Amino acid sequence: MKVAIYGQYFKIEDAQYVEDLFQILTNHNIEFVIERKYYKHLKSNLNIDKYNTFSSYRKLDNTFDFMFTIGGDGTILRAVTFIRASNIPIVGINTGRLGFLATIQKENIFNAVELLLKKEYVLKERSLLSVSTSPKITSLSSLNFALNEVSVNRKNTASMITIKTFLDDEFLNSYWADGLIIATPTGSTGYSLSCGGPIITPQAKSYVLTPIAPHNLNARPLVIPDDTKITFTVSGREDQFFLSLDSRIKTINNNTEITVKKADFNLKMVQFKDQTFLKTLREKLLWGQDTRN
Repeated sequence: MKVAIYGQYFKIEDAQYVEDLFQILTNHNIEFVIERKYYKHLKSNLNIDKYNTFSSYRKLDNTFDFMFTIGGDGTILRAVTFIRASNIPIVGINTGRLGFLATIQKENIFNAVELLLKKEYVLKERSLLSVSTSPKITSLSSLNFALNEVSVNRKNTASMITIKTFLDDEFLNSYWADGLIIATPTGSTGYSLSCGGPIITPQAKSYVLTPIAPHNLNARPLVIPDDTKITFTVSGREDQFFLSLDSRIKTINNNTEITVKKADFNLKMVQFKDQTFLKTLREKLLWGQDTRN
């Protein structure tokens, strides 16, 4: 077995769990390669051996069986920029807080690796969004996808923006708001949820359009099929607006036509039998618990 390891940054309180992961991989003769920037963080804080590293998605080929991420859901969103269309499944170790995606608790690293070796897991596919623009924006050409959401937001102004939106080339609405979120089922528990959007189960073939603080209060979140093409233009007092793909932010000129649709590849997530989406929802949102005191 061969695995990649990725983290955004190192926290000293995570030292034991990082060392545990390295130890069990070594004990089972599992080859592992660490993302270069993360390795530098580890090297400056821990007394670790010299390991092979990678710094580009081009280095992750079909010889890799899994990628371990160490952190929270944000770490997985960044890891996707390395995974891309390679089909390498992600094993998310949660050293963060919420953990809708990173569901393996840091205390269970040894057990998780044992279950991988025994093949006692299932792979769950998550759909992504892809973005194109007219006129074409070169800086978006290589990282034009998002796992959670694509959103547009006003820039440097207290004034709202107008987002003229079409579904499959049919006019839907002109949202007068602070912005608009287009979220996948995976992203429905993120930014969209905080703006009043619905929770969508991961295998549902749907996306949700959630306006951000709309002025027209009858503008409500809308669930649409995931094969819908979404097109919109933005206008407002400022000449530019923000386009965000999983928090990777671009500044876009007004009246640029943005097209969002389902990406032509999926992300694979490792799920163990005791870590289902519904179990995560119950734990994180305290469903089924009497919180009255």
